[in-house]
This record gives sequence, C-alpha cells and structure tokens, in this order.
Amino acid sequence: MKILITNDDGVEAKGIKALTKSLRTLKGVEVIVVAPEREKSATSHALTLHRPLRLIKKGSGVFAVDGTPTDSVMLGCAVALKGQKPDLIVSGINAGGNLGDDIHYSGTVSAAIEGGIMGIPAIAISQLGRGRFDFSQSAKFAQVLVAAVKRNGLPRGIVLNVNVPVNCQQLNFELTKLGKRDYGDITVEKIDPRGRPYYWIGGNHYAFQDIAGSDCNAIVAGKISVTPLNVNTTDPRFLNEMKKWKW
Repeated sequence: MKILITNDDGVEAKGIKALTKSLRTLKGVEVIVVAPEREKSATSHALTLHRPLRLIKKGSGVFAVDGTPTDSVMLGCAVALKGQKPDLIVSGINAGGNLGDDIHYSGTVSAAIEGGIMGIPAIAISQLGRGRFDFSQSAKFAQVLVAAVKRNGLPRGIVLNVNVPVNCQQLNFELTKLGKRDYGDITVEKIDPRGRPYYWIGGNHYAFQDIAGSDCNAIVAGKISVTPLNVNTTDPRFLNEMKKWKW
C-alpha cells in the first residue's frame, strides 16, 4: 500500500512528522511525504497558476513544494510518484481543528478533497488545541483508520474528515455529520501609526451550535469525530425541486 502524506502546516511541522513516523511502522506500507515548504493554513483549494513550482527533496521519501497543499498533492502524484497514483492520501496532522464550516477554508481538508477529485481514497486528520500539541493519540488513530480503509475501502469521491479532541486519552470515536461553527466577529479593525485603518480576518471565538450527531458535538463529548465528505456537492433533492419552478 502506497500512502502520500501532505498537510497545510508545512513539511517541517510536528504533526506531519508524527503522522509519517506512525504510518511508516505499518507492515506492507510505503510512505511518501510531499507538503508545502512553509505554513499554508486557510488556503482552501488554491492552486498556483501564475508562477512555476519547485519540488525540493528534503530526505528519503520527503519532498517540499513552494506552493499550496493542493499543489503538493498534484506534484506528489505527477512527479514524486512518477505518475502513479497512491493507494491513499492522508493529510495532517493539522495543529487545530477542522470542524463544520472549517472544511471550506482548510488547506488540510482541501488536500484530501483533491485526492477525492482524482479518484484516490483520502483522509484529513486534525488535532484540536492551541499552543503545544501532543499528536500521539492522533497518530495512533491514523493507524487504526488507515487499516480500516485498507480493509473496507472507500467509495469513489468520499473523503474522511477526522478531528481529535484536546488531551485525547482513548481512541473512542463517533461517526458524525458536519456541525455548525459560530465564528463571531472575525473581522477586526485597527488603526496604524499614521491613523489609517487596517483589518485582521480571524477571531478567537470557538463556539459550536448544538447539533446532535455532529462533529462538533462529538468533540465536546471528548470523542474523535469521523465525518465522510462527498466531493460531489450537488444537492439532488433541491435539483428536483428546481425542476418544478415556474421559470
């Protein structure tokens, strides 16, 4: 089984190193790492189209890309793996959660979704917390999940989004749906020394809506959440409803 590992925190991040070390202990598994050379958080599914990219070898089976997480997946498959698709893509371990609406901004999740677009089974793994992170339990659960995917398979276009709670002690998990994040006032206005306004996007508000069966609720309960995402975002029910409209 050939696994391509990537992330959005950069090739030198502690999370990707913990994930790589963990998955390389599995029997019959070959691991290749292709990740951004520096942090590319919240880049979503961005591609670099207006300048050339470089793939830099950092060690045995480890490459850095001077681009985005999605760039890394594309160059990983086309160049590092010489056009051979991996059997699985694992993106992470992200330093910080990717719950609910976060998936639309996350470079970590988008890298996994790129795998789904390419027809490759993919997993995104994120660890909640701030400051210093202990990725040991997330890395252990990655082994469990990779073994399960290897045994059972994933349907084409399905990506698994995993979130591990802070200070996770046991590998208790719940199969969940996406929840709803409450970001609060994420645009902050400040004044520079010359009296001109400037803005920061991103806040410190981490509230969740109480939705039974959601990834957010699982995390609040101290459980790992595993959420299947569909790359095809068409809503078939409303598509049929629209066909009834009077145009």
